[in-house]
Amino acid sequence: MRKFILFYLGSHPDHRGRYLSEILEQDDTWLEVTHDYIQWLFPTKEFSRVTPNAPIITKEIEAAFLNDELLRDHLKASFIRLLSFYGLKYLNSQIIKSSNWNDRKENCFTQDTHNNLRITRILKSLICLGLETDAQLFYNCLKSLQQSEKDFGITSLTLKYWKEALG
Repeated sequence: MRKFILFYLGSHPDHRGRYLSEILEQDDTWLEVTHDYIQWLFPTKEFSRVTPNAPIITKEIEAAFLNDELLRDHLKASFIRLLSFYGLKYLNSQIIKSSNWNDRKENCFTQDTHNNLRITRILKSLICLGLETDAQLFYNCLKSLQQSEKDFGITSLTLKYWKEALG
């Protein structure tokens, strides 16, 4: 638990020696092809089959995030970075398409990919670690995009999983 909290505070690295700030500075290509950082940015209560040494949300971790604004601020920074990866941005308490939407849509939202699982993980993590409003805004944005975007490859079944992730 302590190693994960220190990672999120920015003072200690993850299992590969990467600091939170270094991960958040990576470009979209790196975020796409690297598969073991997402469990560190957005842990859940479930064991990761992909990254066995990834952190798992315990009651202590949950309490730490709920009681520490800096931890939640760093979680929000991680969330905002991943929104950009998806071609979205946080603006005036809304999540909307960003200027890179068309490029990222092609990569993330025209077919069922591992990015759908990443979104499920992000939603679950945000809910557990004190950013419930942000999780709901993200889901609402995705639902709206599914209804309005041509060639949006996210199915109703996937939206159902995302809604369930909200609890």
